[in-house]
Amino acid sequence: MTKKEPIELTNSRYRLGYHVAAPSGWINDPNGFCYFDGYYHVFYQHYPYSVEWGPMHWGHARSKDLVHWESLPIALTPGDKEDEDGCFSGSAIEKDGVLYLFYTGHHYYGDGDKDHFWQNQNMAYSTDGIHFTKYENNPIIAKEPGDNTHHFRDPKVWEKDGVYYMILGSQGEDGLGRAIVYSSKDLLDWKYEGPISKANGLKTEGFMWECPDFFNLDGKDILLLSPQGIDAQGKDYLNLFQTGYFIGDYDYKTATFTRGEFHELDKGHDFYATQTTEAPDGRRIVVAWMDMWESLFPEQEDGWAGALTIPRELRLKNDHLYMTPVKELEDLRIKEVSNNSSVVAKELLVAEDASSSEVLVDIPLTGTDQEEVSFSLKTSNEELVLLTYSKATNEFILKRSDKDDLRYGTIQPCDKLSLRVFIDTSSIEIFINEGELVFTERFYTGEKTDVCVTVSEEETISYTVYQLDDNAVSYN
Repeated sequence: MTKKEPIELTNSRYRLGYHVAAPSGWINDPNGFCYFDGYYHVFYQHYPYSVEWGPMHWGHARSKDLVHWESLPIALTPGDKEDEDGCFSGSAIEKDGVLYLFYTGHHYYGDGDKDHFWQNQNMAYSTDGIHFTKYENNPIIAKEPGDNTHHFRDPKVWEKDGVYYMILGSQGEDGLGRAIVYSSKDLLDWKYEGPISKANGLKTEGFMWECPDFFNLDGKDILLLSPQGIDAQGKDYLNLFQTGYFIGDYDYKTATFTRGEFHELDKGHDFYATQTTEAPDGRRIVVAWMDMWESLFPEQEDGWAGALTIPRELRLKNDHLYMTPVKELEDLRIKEVSNNSSVVAKELLVAEDASSSEVLVDIPLTGTDQEEVSFSLKTSNEELVLLTYSKATNEFILKRSDKDDLRYGTIQPCDKLSLRVFIDTSSIEIFINEGELVFTERFYTGEKTDVCVTVSEEETISYTVYQLDDNAVSYN
């Protein structure tokens, strides 16, 4: 039998300079985001033999600083009895100097129906954080609970007061999405505690809850997840699938999560399947897949598809999750390209040839309620991304040249707009007013890109532009 070789990368025109991607082939969800033995590790769903989704492997990269990443050998390869058709998403946790990975084994029944499958939960371990051994007694959870359908995946494990907990995305037998929890004292034997929360309706909260993450932030418990099947509601929930959060309080004794309404975390077209970790200094850091199911992937022509977002810190303020670039990303800055603290203008070219740039713009809002502001990423021929703000409604509207559908978001009334924007070869991440509102987008062009700001009423605009390191990710 001839050994398969990974697909080759044939063109670097859209390759990202400081975002984690695979050396080649397909990637989607981040997995196993953790800090172990002096390194941050992030794994990801990966198919190395094609630019399309296939039997899922776990790709792997690590970093000492959340800025410079090195690609490592594939950590998990499917094909064993416990994961014959895929090593689906999961998480990582350190215990006694050993790094444990928890993942879903995917299995088809062999009738050609991709929706006819079953899933179990498995574990692998490593002492060096690079080479992983699958647990000899896998699966650690052989099948879904009796009141569940076959949708039963994406384990996230954490420890509290000497007990380990695992939350899983699932679907109840009533066809509604839900999150279920298991507990363990040794990471090997797991007891089912039950569902901690479920969708309140098929169209309002979805038929399946994927990629759950559970953590405490500023005294509140947060359930971060990706529900599938939520209908669009006006200007909300416009992606095929959503990613967002519930804020509440979890009773560990009764395994009950009392929570509020679902809120989207990022309002852009390209953000799904978040995973968080706690940094050594206590910060809660999140990454996500910087794409969306059913998107076009022009980079597939070049031998690769998909990437992860930059790492972002989560903060809870007034029952709202703020998301900002981690402070370490300042180390990406190679040089300051421009800095102007007082340009009085209505229209301003802020940055030329902005690929691999960080752009900071402050715009006071001193005009009338009809004042409007626009921020655009453009070539000589078209506006690739246009973001407009209306002071009258506190609403942002994002338009992309390659998409027919707009994206929307609102902020609290304010007297100044502060934008922090990370632009890479084929991505833009826009953080507004300290991460109160975020848009994540992919774009594709063969031309140089410029950044422009336009204000309907003359204002004193301040801006700074940094050139960023476009070789921050190394591939072996």
